[in-house]
Amino acid sequence: MGTLTNKRILLGITGGIAAYKSADLARRLRDAGAEVRVVMTRTAQDFITPLTMQAVSGSPVHVEMVSAESKTGMEHIELARWADAVLVAPASADFLARLAQGRADDLLTALCLATSAPVAVAPAMNTQMWTNPATQANMLTLRRRAVHVFGPGEGDLACGEVGAGRLLEPVELVTLTAGLFATGELDGLTVLVTAGPTWEAIDPVRGITNKSSGKMGYAVAEAAAAAGAKVILVSGPTALPDPERMQIIRVTSTQEMHDAVHAHVREAHIFIGVAAVADYRPVESAPQKLKKGAERIMLDLVKNPDILASVAALERKPFTVGFAAETDNIEQNARQKLTEKRLDLVCANRVGDGLGFESDTNSLLLIDASGITELPAAAKDKLARALIHHISGKYHVAQERQQQAEGRA
Repeated sequence: MGTLTNKRILLGITGGIAAYKSADLARRLRDAGAEVRVVMTRTAQDFITPLTMQAVSGSPVHVEMVSAESKTGMEHIELARWADAVLVAPASADFLARLAQGRADDLLTALCLATSAPVAVAPAMNTQMWTNPATQANMLTLRRRAVHVFGPGEGDLACGEVGAGRLLEPVELVTLTAGLFATGELDGLTVLVTAGPTWEAIDPVRGITNKSSGKMGYAVAEAAAAAGAKVILVSGPTALPDPERMQIIRVTSTQEMHDAVHAHVREAHIFIGVAAVADYRPVESAPQKLKKGAERIMLDLVKNPDILASVAALERKPFTVGFAAETDNIEQNARQKLTEKRLDLVCANRVGDGLGFESDTNSLLLIDASGITELPAAAKDKLARALIHHISGKYHVAQERQQQAEGRA
């Protein structure tokens, strides 16, 4: 049950006797690899305590619309943005009615309105309440708004009746929650990503670098993590904050990036070289700032190690993906890179004139031995998810072919 690896699940708990199952549910979500945060309504606290849910979820429980601990005073927005999915279990008749009406009179309903993540509800109530036309009308409204409905099940109810209205068992809810995600494609795999520029020092204050912001590499790393991979991100100097849910190694020069990559590449199943590394570095870096004087100075440069080619040349190499940032002849130059460096896939993009570097959008030509796939211009995070989906498919096909070849040997 690894399909929730690296997923952030916001577990909402409303008032009802079935709330006693929420503690087991939180534990099972974590066992499946999810990070869990809990939001409880006031009536939920009559059935199970926030302290219990904090203990089983491993995180503080949120109960108030405005919290002193919130950095912005907008806790519903913070939680809405944090979640990869929202699961309300149990979902009472009252909560479902308020959600259907678009109410935002407590933290849980407010964040359900504010999130762009999938929202799922697991109803739990008396049979007559569940079958009441008002409840059924509310459920129809929620389904039309793409709210996922898990259950309810049928059986013995706490009120002594038998029928529909029983909260599904935690193991069922975990499986259904995992089904909300189209990914999980990289579960159990390790992905090593390089990102950003490198800096080759001329003296303590000057250096050779480029305009790479690192945004695309970071987006690729986050998309791989969201797909279930263990991610190792080797980053050159950027102004970006460290992404969560991955190991981050900060470096400065190309040689440092090369050494960091080769320290970890043997545990990687997939290597994605997004970094825009400097091809050359000064033979010597001046120990002190060079003073302005002569009309001209000469820099003696030496070639840097080729990180991408060195990974692809390993005897047991990972599935190796390179990026080709080009100003012209994009496809021709990318195909040359694919062949010369013995890569499995090249992601080519045009840079300059506001494209590629320092931009929040990008487009890619994905080139391998079988042909070309175009990913049209999109926000880098969306583009990264499409790229990871493509890489996952190519990786699994390559693995099948390798296994078939080994079987024939």
